[in-house]
Amino acid sequence: MDHDNGGDLLVAVLRDLGIDTVFGIVSVHNLPLVEAVDRELRFVPVRHEASAVNAADAYGRARGGLGCALTSTGTGAGNAAGSLIESLSAGSSVLHVTGQVESAYLGSGRGFIHETKDQLGMLTAVSAYAATVPSAEAAGGILREAAAAALHAPGGPASVEWPIDLQYAAQTDDSAPATPAAPAVPDPVELAAAADLLASAERPLIWAGGGAARAGTELRRLLEATGAGLLTSNSGRGAVPEDHPQVIGNFATAPAGRALLADADVLLTVGTHFRSNETADYGLELPAAHIQIDLDPAALGRVYPARHALHGDAAATLAALLPQAVPAEAGWRDRIGAVRTEVRAALHEGIGPQAAICDALRSALPRRAVVARDVTIPSSSWGNRLLEIYDPRDNVFPRGGGIGQGLGMGIGAALARPDSPTVVLAGDGGLAVHLGELLTLAQERPRLTLIVFNDGGYGVLRNMQDRYADRRSGVDLVTPDFELLARACGLPYLRIAAEEHAEPVLDQAVASEGPVLVEVDLASLGPMKNPFTPPVKIPGQ
Repeated sequence: MDHDNGGDLLVAVLRDLGIDTVFGIVSVHNLPLVEAVDRELRFVPVRHEASAVNAADAYGRARGGLGCALTSTGTGAGNAAGSLIESLSAGSSVLHVTGQVESAYLGSGRGFIHETKDQLGMLTAVSAYAATVPSAEAAGGILREAAAAALHAPGGPASVEWPIDLQYAAQTDDSAPATPAAPAVPDPVELAAAADLLASAERPLIWAGGGAARAGTELRRLLEATGAGLLTSNSGRGAVPEDHPQVIGNFATAPAGRALLADADVLLTVGTHFRSNETADYGLELPAAHIQIDLDPAALGRVYPARHALHGDAAATLAALLPQAVPAEAGWRDRIGAVRTEVRAALHEGIGPQAAICDALRSALPRRAVVARDVTIPSSSWGNRLLEIYDPRDNVFPRGGGIGQGLGMGIGAALARPDSPTVVLAGDGGLAVHLGELLTLAQERPRLTLIVFNDGGYGVLRNMQDRYADRRSGVDLVTPDFELLARACGLPYLRIAAEEHAEPVLDQAVASEGPVLVEVDLASLGPMKNPFTPPVKIPGQ
């Protein structure tokens, strides 16, 4: 098929992929792409390239598919790199299309505007796939190949740099969508041995990570057939809805979670990479009888030894294990239920007045609603554990741990699912990283409630320094008057300064048809009973 220019080609490819919204910043080196997308689809002009990738990332997560970001070349592509690292860490599917200088000047080093040294090398380092469009005839095939690479498990961002002269050129596209590769299948001998071990279990546990997100049906069937308890990483939340009585959740390192792991006789892990912050810096002990399922062969046995390492698709492998499932010993389900109740009650008590916000938020939200969370104390302490999640597509957060990405993610998720509310949990420090996206929020007006927890700085690091150091360094920050800031941006503003404010304020904000900024005044609300510090080791402490 012939197209007038690269923008028309990009629109055709995006339509084939089911993408109706694209995030980016217009530039002299992507103008044909932006003009076509803005004319035929929806172009969202974010204020920073990092936010474009974050928004595209969350758009894909919230829909269970692919998102698209457009950036300029050179500095613009460099600005996107941190968010590409997040997508790579999460295995989320992003098509990142960036400009490039005219093909005649590629690699010349003469200082052509927006030129940078080895842009493709930079993109290769932070992407699962990276390529340069070499000709107008090749562009369609490269875009489709990139999209297929981003969508193929374990996923990740695919970056395409496109010289500006080739964007303006007429395009001929005879490419077809890439054929998905067949998923890996576990070794049958190893699978049979794993099934025998699982059948022998009297006190089984299952641990679900992000790789279980699309295997929820099979995971739930196995859970109920065995009577096992389900622990999750942060990424695995919602694979089985968190109100299921056998779901303990993201509490493996809690005292009751550790005790349960110590008593379990078989552990089956599904698509989890045992990140340091979810294993107490790898200090968590797991049962020796460990069956590990993962689509990434490098992950098998990398952190914890696996007696049976099953390289394969999670859903198919769980389904293959199901016929051998045997119920747990009498009383194990009751033990699971008791631990589930205990860990939640302990955390609810420990977060003090913030428990009222957690309760009010879950009450105000419908069952299916995206909760996007930046790296901040409320997120790390209770947002990632206590605030129930019922579907993996509602669980949006920066898995790589980068601060300041929450609002961009929330915008992308809200525009992906305009018929339901989206909530963003952010701190004042993280929000300041991309404060300009408040203007994107005001311009696009999605149904998004931005809850800003204002403690005047980087609270997590402040708590660490207060506990381990003699003085504070770099953690106390000037913050804006959020009411005036919201007014300047044309955003409605509400404030929570006491526990009794939480329910009426959040009910009003979530019911709104547009954006609302809610400030939580932590100085007035009062401190947590147990100050939160991250699970990282400090030498000598």
